[in-house]
Amino acid sequence: MSLSFSNLDLHNKKIIIVEDDIPSVKYYETLLNNSGADVIVFSNGKAFIDYFSTTNDKIDLVLIDFLIPLVNGIECIRIFRKERKNVPVLMVSAYFSDDTKKEALIAGCNEYILKPVFPEKIFYFLEKYLNAEIACSKLF
Repeated sequence: MSLSFSNLDLHNKKIIIVEDDIPSVKYYETLLNNSGADVIVFSNGKAFIDYFSTTNDKIDLVLIDFLIPLVNGIECIRIFRKERKNVPVLMVSAYFSDDTKKEALIAGCNEYILKPVFPEKIFYFLEKYLNAEIACSKLF
């Protein structure tokens, strides 16, 4: 069986990943490797806040974990939304409670996705929020 997402074209898109779990970062980078997207990774919330607070760089999508060091994902989203209201934010986390999900959505995230997240789901949301032309082959 093989699964191919080789036609993912995200040229001229900047995707921010805020995640402290190295295997998760490697997973996202592997998925996005051939897409043409400019991927920037931050391992803690403070570094992410410092970045978007001090630059006017275009950001097309943010993937952020809930439990990250220094400033948690929900607080990052609250601060991010004060400056960048229309950028899609996807919270991807292994932590789930109804209260946390509700708090994340109120803070401004567009989707609350539970780990483990399969490639199909990541690509679905990339297509949904970036209007990317994604052609995926089927499992054979």
